[in-house]
Amino acid sequence: MRYVKLGATGLDVSPVAIGAMSYGEPDRGHPVWSLGEEQARPLIKHALEAGINFFDTANMYSNGSSEEILGRALKDFADRDDVVIATKLRHPMRPGPNGKGLSRKAIMAEIDHSLRRLGTDYVDLYQIHRNDHATPLEETLEALSHLVTAGKVRYLGASSMFAWEFAKALHLQKQHGWARFVSMQDHYNLLAREEEREMIPLCLDEGVGTIVWSPLARGRLARAWDDAKSTARSGTDGAYADLLYSPTEEASNRAIVEAVGKVAAAHGVSRAAIALAWLHRQPVVTAPLVGAGSVQQIDDAIASLDVELTDEDVRALTAPYTPRYDWQGVSNEATMAAIRARVPGMALA
Repeated sequence: MRYVKLGATGLDVSPVAIGAMSYGEPDRGHPVWSLGEEQARPLIKHALEAGINFFDTANMYSNGSSEEILGRALKDFADRDDVVIATKLRHPMRPGPNGKGLSRKAIMAEIDHSLRRLGTDYVDLYQIHRNDHATPLEETLEALSHLVTAGKVRYLGASSMFAWEFAKALHLQKQHGWARFVSMQDHYNLLAREEEREMIPLCLDEGVGTIVWSPLARGRLARAWDDAKSTARSGTDGAYADLLYSPTEEASNRAIVEAVGKVAAAHGVSRAAIALAWLHRQPVVTAPLVGAGSVQQIDDAIASLDVELTDEDVRALTAPYTPRYDWQGVSNEATMAAIRARVPGMALA
């Protein structure tokens, strides 16, 4: 395994990260596609044995079960000092007025809950899981910086938002001498490249590393087009998937998926390896998050590190792309409103 620095930090991480949203007791949130502890532990162990040291989860994943499963597995299979644990907060964790968000109270409570579930004294990378427009940004940033000073968190990260919001946060952190965001976890893959307009140039300029969620477009880039919606996860995404990968761009998406297949065949590797190899070529990408549900998926992700795409390969993969709706920075409420607008009659809470 060849390790890379996370953005402009000195932290060494594997260029493939395990996205632990796939792990969590089914009765705690995602009964169709999440893997319980018995199924998840061998996969986490296999990833560690392959040299992967970067694991990402969130407090909300399976209502805390993901953190619990990941924490126990890493305690049993790894030395804590050798692994990089990332988790996130913002979304509702319990009823009540302070059970969600990025207020000082919520941040101070949720870090302790996450540390308890993970079974560790500190988190390597603590990320805000989208913005909280109901809390002053200064309050959030100061509270997060306090966690670094207190030793509960080593580094801070953010996730999908508008580039101007992220630029504002970075400015405030510098202005006040607060601990800085070193990473941006965003949505980026061959079917979703709108971040190339503003967020990626901003991250490159500021020395911020990106951690990519849904690098395989919820499986669409890992299989033939006619099989693209056959996974358990994609079958439950519904209107949300249409927001991510608009049906109006079907011709473009199909052409890209077909190009991935042709390039994969030429290199003698899986489609997933090609899609991930394209991401590895992007200078801003530190590591894609692989929600591995099998040993083979982990091995495909690792194999992508040895794939050398030619300029001709890259042209074939990127030429069919067409601009699409950019929803990256919207909050959950705005996302729901956007879905309703795009899917008339859709009833969503």
